[in-house]
Amino acid sequence: MSPARARHSAWRTIRGTFATLLLAAGLLAAGEAGAADSVQIVLDRATVVKLPERIATVIVGNPLIADVSLQPGGIMVLTGKGYGVTNVLALDRSGTVLVEKSVHVSGPRDDVLIVHRGIARESYSCNPDCERRLMLGDAQQPFESALTQTDVRARKAQDIGK
Repeated sequence: MSPARARHSAWRTIRGTFATLLLAAGLLAAGEAGAADSVQIVLDRATVVKLPERIATVIVGNPLIADVSLQPGGIMVLTGKGYGVTNVLALDRSGTVLVEKSVHVSGPRDDVLIVHRGIARESYSCNPDCERRLMLGDAQQPFESALTQTDVRARKAQDIGK
C-alpha cells in the first residue's frame, strides 16, 4: 500500500471513530435528558416535582393514571392513581409549554402478599401482620368489602369529632 493510500485509510478510520464517539455522546446526552423528563411513581403515593414559578396551568394526559395539584412556588404534587404511563404538561399564562414530563406509575414493591383464588385476587400488606389492602386488580367482592369498611370507619371518626 502506498503511503498516500495508508494516510487516507488512517484518516477514514479516525473520522469514523470520531463520528462514532460523537454519536455515542449524543445518545448518552439524549438518554440523560429523557431520564430527567420522566417521573417514576408508585400507585397511591405522591411525589413533589419542582416547576418554574410562572406555571399557570397543568394538564394530565390520562387522569386515571396520575393526578396533579399545583402549589404556590412552582411545586407540583403528583399522585399515582392507576398503573400505566401518561404525560404531564405545564404551561405559562400565554399557553407556552414550559415543562413536559412522562409519568410512569407502577405497583408497590413493599411487603405485599397477593392471594389468588381461581381468577379472583386479594392483596394484603404483611408488615408485621397481614391485613387486607385495596389494590387495583383485586376481585370486586374483597375490594368493595374493604372499601366499605374503610368508609364506615372514616364516617364514625368524623361523627366522634362533632
